[in-house]
Amino acid sequence: MTPPPIRIAMWSGPRNISTAMMRAFENRADTAVIDEPYYAAYLHDTGLDHPLRPAVLAGGPIDPARVVETLTGPIPGGRTIFYQKHMTHHMLPRFDRGWMRQCRNVFLIRAPEAVLASYLVKRADVALADIGFRQQAELFDTVAEYCGRAPSVIDAADVLADPPGALARLCAALQIPFDSAMLRWPPGGRPTDGAWAPAWYDAVERSTGFTSPNLAPITLPASLQPVADAARIYYEQMARFTL
Repeated sequence: MTPPPIRIAMWSGPRNISTAMMRAFENRADTAVIDEPYYAAYLHDTGLDHPLRPAVLAGGPIDPARVVETLTGPIPGGRTIFYQKHMTHHMLPRFDRGWMRQCRNVFLIRAPEAVLASYLVKRADVALADIGFRQQAELFDTVAEYCGRAPSVIDAADVLADPPGALARLCAALQIPFDSAMLRWPPGGRPTDGAWAPAWYDAVERSTGFTSPNLAPITLPASLQPVADAARIYYEQMARFTL
């Protein structure tokens, strides 16, 4: 008898090793991945001007119902695991969330100071809504409510400090076997990368594995400290449940 498919919804904000995590899962022989499937629908709904906006809109469905059909439909390539990389701020309030019940939901968090420092390299302007912490906490509460318990949380800092240990804990929480292939991958782009990859993925395209953590102190512009402080409230709410 064929086992039921395993759908993993990984909820993250930007600049949070989310693409490296996608690489790790894509390097498994049993796993197919999808990259930020709600991005086009999010841009279409909000009208926001993001890098490569026309390519993003052309490269994905703008109707959130069509996104759900993909996420809950057959797994590409006949694989048994479907890893879905999601940005929390893409999940707008009007988008249906019932499909999340078919997934094993995990929340990838990172200290807001590190997120902001990385984000500033790519975009000069950033607000709390851009980095997804509030939306991530809301989705966390949604999953906790229907599961009756807190969902799994993994911190990017723990992954970078000890990739084998952190990924082994993550796989155990997801009830899938750990695969050492998750630790190393070939450099370069992937056909599964989103249309926005040229604007955001230069570092991960050069990578062959998780990089060592940067332990240098982070100094943010004074104007961004209120954003970091607001985000930290949500970060600490979820960090209590880190694997």
